[in-house]
Amino acid sequence: MKISDQAIKNPVFAWMIFFALVVFGAVSLGRLGVSYMPDIDFPVLSISVIWEGVPPEYMESEIVDRLEKAIISVEGLKEINASVRQGTAIINLEFEIERDIDAALQEVQSAISRVRLPLGMDPPVIRKSNPDDNPIIFIGLSSKTRSVRDLFVLADQTIVDRLQLLEGVGEVFIGGARERNLRIWIDINKLRKHELTVTDVIDSISNEHDEGSAGYLENEKHEYNLRVLGEAATVEQVENIRITKRGGRPVYYSDIRLKDIARIEDGMTDRRSISRINGREGIGLGIRKQRGANAVEVGEIVNKEIEAINKELPDDVQLSLNFDSTIFVKEAVDETLFTLLLSGLLTSFVCWLFLGNLSSTLNVILSIPSSILGSFLIMYFMGFTLNLFTLLALSLAIGIVVDDNIMILENIVRHFDMGKDKVKAARDGTREIAFAAVASSVAVIAIFLPIAFMSGVIGRFFFQLGVTLSAAVALSLLDAVTLTPMRASQMLVRNERELRIIKAVRLIMEASTRGYRKLLQVALNHPYIVIFSGTVVFVLSLSLVFIIRTEFVPMQDQSQFGVQIQTPIGSSLQLTGDKVAEVEEYLQNRPDVSRYMSITGGFQGGQSYQAILFVTLVDQGERKLKQQAIMNQVRTDLTKLGGMRVFLFDNSARGLTPRRASPVEFTIRGGEWSMLRESSTKIIKAMESTGMYLDIDTDYREGMPEVTVTPDRKAASMRGITMKALVETVGGALGGVREGRYSSDGRRYDIRIRLQSDQWRSEADVKRISIRNAFGEMVPLTEVAKVTIVPTVQTLTRVDRQRSIQFTSNIADKVSQREALTQAEKIAKENLPANYSYFPGGGSKSFDEAFQGIYMALWMGVLVAYMVLGAQFNSFLHPIIVLLALPFSVTGAFVALFITGQSLNLYSMIGLV
Repeated sequence: MKISDQAIKNPVFAWMIFFALVVFGAVSLGRLGVSYMPDIDFPVLSISVIWEGVPPEYMESEIVDRLEKAIISVEGLKEINASVRQGTAIINLEFEIERDIDAALQEVQSAISRVRLPLGMDPPVIRKSNPDDNPIIFIGLSSKTRSVRDLFVLADQTIVDRLQLLEGVGEVFIGGARERNLRIWIDINKLRKHELTVTDVIDSISNEHDEGSAGYLENEKHEYNLRVLGEAATVEQVENIRITKRGGRPVYYSDIRLKDIARIEDGMTDRRSISRINGREGIGLGIRKQRGANAVEVGEIVNKEIEAINKELPDDVQLSLNFDSTIFVKEAVDETLFTLLLSGLLTSFVCWLFLGNLSSTLNVILSIPSSILGSFLIMYFMGFTLNLFTLLALSLAIGIVVDDNIMILENIVRHFDMGKDKVKAARDGTREIAFAAVASSVAVIAIFLPIAFMSGVIGRFFFQLGVTLSAAVALSLLDAVTLTPMRASQMLVRNERELRIIKAVRLIMEASTRGYRKLLQVALNHPYIVIFSGTVVFVLSLSLVFIIRTEFVPMQDQSQFGVQIQTPIGSSLQLTGDKVAEVEEYLQNRPDVSRYMSITGGFQGGQSYQAILFVTLVDQGERKLKQQAIMNQVRTDLTKLGGMRVFLFDNSARGLTPRRASPVEFTIRGGEWSMLRESSTKIIKAMESTGMYLDIDTDYREGMPEVTVTPDRKAASMRGITMKALVETVGGALGGVREGRYSSDGRRYDIRIRLQSDQWRSEADVKRISIRNAFGEMVPLTEVAKVTIVPTVQTLTRVDRQRSIQFTSNIADKVSQREALTQAEKIAKENLPANYSYFPGGGSKSFDEAFQGIYMALWMGVLVAYMVLGAQFNSFLHPIIVLLALPFSVTGAFVALFITGQSLNLYSMIGLV
């Protein structure tokens, strides 16, 4: 080949190519980001809507329905999934994989902007879904003596800003925080005494607490901004605001001040969630890294900053690391890089044993850094990161990249042993076998490159694997036809001293060759027996598919897992917090638990019956049990505590799906909630009876008690009370309202008005409210409305504008995920009425998508390999003979999985390919 001749003729130029690949590859390696998963955007957008205090049914009809109608025509929209609960709605939009998600985001924003939404609600927030957006670190701020309010102020005004400025940190958020507010706690008894309503107080504050720009003043020499400072500047000034409204009419020379009817304090928002750090109430902070940033470096920087902050904090305040996913990422990356190094050394040693001389071995060894480090250079310019998939690609490549070099080098050595000089042997040996080397590498690339073009979301992950592996093989081919002959023309040595171990290996290989020839002769003499025996072995090995467990990804011992608990619907935050304390006490007494952190009520609050705990175990070397065994023990022990349902999850599949993936996940859809509810109950009972499923749960929540105020319209009309006045008075008194802003320490805070906390605890408190009618009279609520308590739905979900219930579940030990999914589908369909449907989702959907994609990539690879081999042999038949070896590689893989007790999963399938 001309390119080989040029490399031999110009060795310095060839060496410069080698050094360029090594040096720039090493520089690229230092600049590559490190993350657990590739940095990709899922074709998913999430719309969050908050409207405090609004029930799910009203949110569904007034908010979700309007938004869905507006965005349903957006191009490329594949599925709409909405979840609605008290005061909150989340709409997830899944698009076709080919859709530009940034363009879709702009189109969705435009569609939402045209929707007329009710006043008083927060504007919708739209976010893209990306594995890199998941928090990588949770830290906790706690104190033995200080209040949560003091801790929040410290975190909000000092710690968050310091962490936010760190290199690689994208966002720092406070989970379950209670923000600082100016609270006006109205005493209903004092309201009655002064014949006032909550509406009167709200109107008075609106009138007497206001400021704004009034334009500007201008003369011949100067211009001045004009501003009216009408806001109360201190708590004392707020206390002295006069009540200037009564029934919407102005009251002049009022002697009633706000402090006469209310207690004013510089406080916090209502307690809707509780953060606990190692059993002590505090503030939880989550940290997200920037896109493409090195997660491990960010983790190290954050840890150093935590140490620095702790030195400056008061002695009674502690900032602690409670959950750090970068530890596992660092361990995984370090282990893989070590595996790469070890594989390179073992490959070099094996090459030395079989090639028999150091010069040839050194030639092969030098092909590894140029191929692997050169791959880092390509990864850098492709915008890839060091992640699970690219490192897997390099691990597979380490043994492949030397194949072409060995092939060409052996032929060069053969010509050299024929008496030719080094240069002549290098040219003739390379020219003779170059096409075969090219065909071999192209065949390998043909098998792996289709992986890069797998369809679906999983295909986005495998794109980096396919490209990285193909790049490494392509670079090894370039090295084999240029640098290998160049190095051989300079490094070959005659009559190199043969060591004893080399001689022993040579003798073993000669004996093996003689034995192989005899075995081959027997096979050639009995072709039908060989073909029949091989076919039987292959067919029998296929039966192992039904024995080997099949799963999406295997559970990995990351020394971290989560515990979610649910108390009965309608449980108070305090009751759920008490159950969390029991769980924390149990965890504290386990020697294999290092630390834990809990959030009761959800990160955004409003889920008083739920809590989640993040548990970190001690290092694997310091405990006897594996993570899965510990999780099984924890599940069993916590279930015995009673009074709550317990669900456990690990992070093995974190980042492979837009949301947290459960091994079993599906939805049932239909028109009536009653039928869906009845079917879900039957499905859960049937799943439990099989013993195959653990932690079965649905997103349908029913039984939340609700106090309803039902107006008597005739009585209200006769007493001069409008529905608007009734809603505003009851809502302002019990639900609370935000009215204006308050300045303190250079920041702005909400002013919140509500009855005192001990005056809105029961149905009787609602009945004590009075409403002012059109004639200025105070009318008791009970005279114009009926107050009752009824159970309601806590959470509503719908998919593609159709009502649905989602099921999630873990799988019992030694149960195949494929078997569990098949059984779940069968159970669901057997218990669904006509016109109601079953749909896989989440982890189940990703499982099917991944395996279908890999199967397709495998067959495409075989087809392309056949084409390449056909072109090489100029025959339609000879490639088939070569490819007949593939079924027996499948046999070997299945037998190995069966013997070692491993599962057929995403990663083992890649190894099979």
